This record gives sequence, C-alpha cells and structure tokens, in this order.
Amino acid sequence: MRLIHNMTTIAEYPAAEYSVPNRVIKMAVIGGSGVGKTALVVRFLTRRFIGDYERNAGNLYSREVQVDAEQVTIQVQDTPGVELTDNGISLPDHVTCSIQWADAVVLVYSVTDRNSFDLINQLHQLIVRVGGANMPPVILLANKADLLHLRRVDSQQGPLLASTLGCSFYEVSASEDYSQVHKAFHRLCCQLAKQPPPASNSASAATEKRRSPLIPRPKSPNMQDLKRRFKQALSAKVRTVTSV
Repeated sequence: MRLIHNMTTIAEYPAAEYSVPNRVIKMAVIGGSGVGKTALVVRFLTRRFIGDYERNAGNLYSREVQVDAEQVTIQVQDTPGVELTDNGISLPDHVTCSIQWADAVVLVYSVTDRNSFDLINQLHQLIVRVGGANMPPVILLANKADLLHLRRVDSQQGPLLASTLGCSFYEVSASEDYSQVHKAFHRLCCQLAKQPPPASNSASAATEKRRSPLIPRPKSPNMQDLKRRFKQALSAKVRTVTSV
C-alpha cells in the first residue's frame, strides 16, 4: 500500500470534480483510554508519531491510498476511550455508533495497562451483539510494546486471547516501529478490498443509517493543532540532542 505523498493533511480528502468516487473502506478503532488509539491511527496514515493528543476526541481521519493497485479512500474513526468501572464498562454512545458504521474494527489495548486488556473480551462481545449476522472483521492490537519495564500483560496472553476470539493479533509500538503498525492496518485493508463492494441498495441503506440522528457525524481533526504538536515534538527532540 502506498500513501499519496502530495497530501499535506490527514483531513478528509475532497474528490476531484467529475472523477469517479473511490471505494471507501471504513475502520473503527476501539479500546480503553490512554492505550494509544489516536497515535496508532496517525502513525499509519502519516508515518508520524506525535504522542500528545486530546483524549476522547473521537475524530474521523481519512486518506487516499493504493491497495493492491486499486485507489481507495480509507476512513478511520478514532473513538472515545472505554472505561472499566465497578458496574462494568462505561461505554460512550459514539462507540456503538462507530461499530454500526464500520466495515472493520481494530481493538486496541496497552501492554502497560492490565485493565485495558481485560476490557477486550467485553468489547468483542459488544461487536458481536451490534454486528449480528453482519459482524465486521476484527483485529487485535497490543500497543506500547517498547515499554518493557512497564509491561503488565504477558506477551503470550495477547495471542491466546486473539485465538479465542478468532481474530488476528499484532503487538506493536506506535512510537518506535511504523512498519508493524502499517503491517497490521495494511492487511486489514487488503482483506476488506478483496470483498465485493456493497450493492447499490445496501449502499443506500448505509447512507441513510449514517444520516440518522441517532448516529452523530464524527468530528474532523484540528489539523492546525496536529501540525503545531508535531512541530513541538520535533523541536523537543532537537533540544534534547543539542543538550546532550
């Protein structure tokens, strides 16, 4: 898969006038708070790692890419973090709406946060319940693999859970390894691209569902804020090298 390098933002890409619309692949990224969902999405779409984001923003990111020689538009819905409480899980309405909207779901936990791992089984049950007969494909990502000294989830537990849930598993580091993040999302994109496009009546139904007042329109990211944070991150690295 090749990113379109002449794009300067990760906002929704406007279709050219009179052009044939690209096929759209929609993915929802779901997990606990602070597991690095936004960092993973931005890393995949831009190769950049910023590391400082507004939590629970629920932004929609979009990018034109090449998947198996086909031009497609990938839309990735970053969802608010799910919390584990004494009464079960605290689930924002936006999460359920995103599952209904998505063609595939990426479940994320942090290897440094045991609670985020314990959430996964319940989130998968939610996907099964919401998806029903049309349950979307799911992959499981374990993030922050570089933080070995803070690990709270054994490296064998992720693959075992993924096997139980019947989904693919990847252990990645959004901050240190772009290739593994790209590999996970790329394989999911290829899997979706091989599926036949939905029929026109299904597309119309999906459009009506997205327009429903019960499903709020996802927010687009503040690009100026993302650019500012990226510049700050670069400046911080330069200052660190200079001081050493």
